[in-house]
Amino acid sequence: MGKYLKLMRVKHYIKNLLVFAALACSGQFFNTEKLLACLAGFAAFCMISSAVYVINDIRDAEKDRMHPEKCKRPIAAGDISVRNAYILLALLLAAAAVCVYLTRCYPPAVLLLLYVLLNLAYSFGLKNIPIVDIIILVSGFLIRVIYGAVITDIVISNWLYLTVVTISFYFALGKRRNELQTVGNESRAVLKEYPLSFLDKSMNMCLTLANVFYALWSMDKTTVSAYRNKYLIWTVPIVLLITMKYSLDIEGNSDGDPVEVFLRDKVLFALCAAYAAVMFFILYL
Repeated sequence: MGKYLKLMRVKHYIKNLLVFAALACSGQFFNTEKLLACLAGFAAFCMISSAVYVINDIRDAEKDRMHPEKCKRPIAAGDISVRNAYILLALLLAAAAVCVYLTRCYPPAVLLLLYVLLNLAYSFGLKNIPIVDIIILVSGFLIRVIYGAVITDIVISNWLYLTVVTISFYFALGKRRNELQTVGNESRAVLKEYPLSFLDKSMNMCLTLANVFYALWSMDKTTVSAYRNKYLIWTVPIVLLITMKYSLDIEGNSDGDPVEVFLRDKVLFALCAAYAAVMFFILYL
């Protein structure tokens, strides 16, 4: 069972928590109808993202066997046959369809389809085009947020969207930077197109903008009016600390994967937990 969970990349489900972003930031988290819709949407995205990982691993199995780390993936290592991987893929897609049905909100399923199509396009060639590969990685984060907002019928501030976009660019650029640093430009063809200085400068720009956009969201008149309090601005220092700690990890020996960084760094995890607790107190207590 463990090898199938590894193939599904269950630990990467942490990214899908972005589906809850709109609901959590709206102050309506305990609205039963919206919460249940969001839970079903989260499950749907987990199944769809796992399906994408399975497709990618089937396609890249031969290439992964030549990589020092990716050779340990279940299909590349021979722990799971391609036939069984296809069976798992069918089960995941069926489970995703059931979860979409449970949301009782079918038009947003187009966003799930868009996510799959973008990732297939990425796998089948767009990952080799500089900047385009980064845009597709960023789109995955953004689609999660939009999907969560649509299935709960919640409008998100433009400042918050811009925060998600810029911090996602920072994550994606950081992943490319550390791949280049740790395994060189032979692991991905596109890495040959990215000078390290370009990645560093772009990361600094995106991180700065993300912090600025978040600060603007926290003190925007519309935001303050919607939540009927002026205290969101006090979460800005915590966000600064989180981004600084993440940046310290990225510029160290990390492989650049956001999930690995968050799960391995206990201090960073604690800062994120503190942020969640403060936000909960401000919005709900």
